[in-house]
Amino acid sequence: MTGLQTEGLVKRYGALLVTDHVSLDIRPGELHAVIGPNGAGKTTLINQLSGELQPNEGCIRFDGREVTALPVHRRARAGLLRSYQITSIFEEFSVLENAVLAGVAAKRHAWRFWTPLLADAKARQAAEEAVAAAGLTTQADVLAGELAYGQRRQLELAMTLAAQPKFLLLDEPMAGMSVQESAAVTALLRDLKRRYTILLVEHDMDAVFSLADRISVLVYGSVMFTGTPDEIREHPEVRAVYLGEEVV
Repeated sequence: MTGLQTEGLVKRYGALLVTDHVSLDIRPGELHAVIGPNGAGKTTLINQLSGELQPNEGCIRFDGREVTALPVHRRARAGLLRSYQITSIFEEFSVLENAVLAGVAAKRHAWRFWTPLLADAKARQAAEEAVAAAGLTTQADVLAGELAYGQRRQLELAMTLAAQPKFLLLDEPMAGMSVQESAAVTALLRDLKRRYTILLVEHDMDAVFSLADRISVLVYGSVMFTGTPDEIREHPEVRAVYLGEEVV
């Protein structure tokens, strides 16, 4: 499995410093969560890791090499993939067809237009495994447009897994979900732990503390503290600034 490191990552918009010399060491095989209040810079950070934004300063290393200047598609082909907020679902295609298409698009430079979507045995097998891992086997032949909201989020995860990633960037996977849907996705992520290295940005603290091996707290664009869930709960500054006494 593959780790990821950032060193002194800075993103400015004029005088506004959004990420302030962020240094992270995400170890191979761990689920590392990033939490923080609204406006802390979490989305800007994950945009830099995925390649959607270029930092003004600092570097990103993935799988032992620097990827700071690589575009999104080059990072995806290297195994660094982001799920959820950037994935496009094709509603007129089935769940399985969406997964096949996502896997092929992430790995190939060109698509053979006249080839039937499900005819590639290798891509289909990867997609079927991804759909199963995301808990959608019984919905494999259902049109994506007919899925409930929580199932659509599961499909987005399946589409990312079909590309056979080494590292998953998950940006608020529980956003907008019911309690039951959040519980289902939490269970899925627990099953995926150790199979992939995962960076999770999430507001659902119950999910974060039940899933994460380590947590980094981002405040005003900088990392206040990184530690285990127990260390985060016990840290007085984190409790005062973010968690609040009632959460601990």
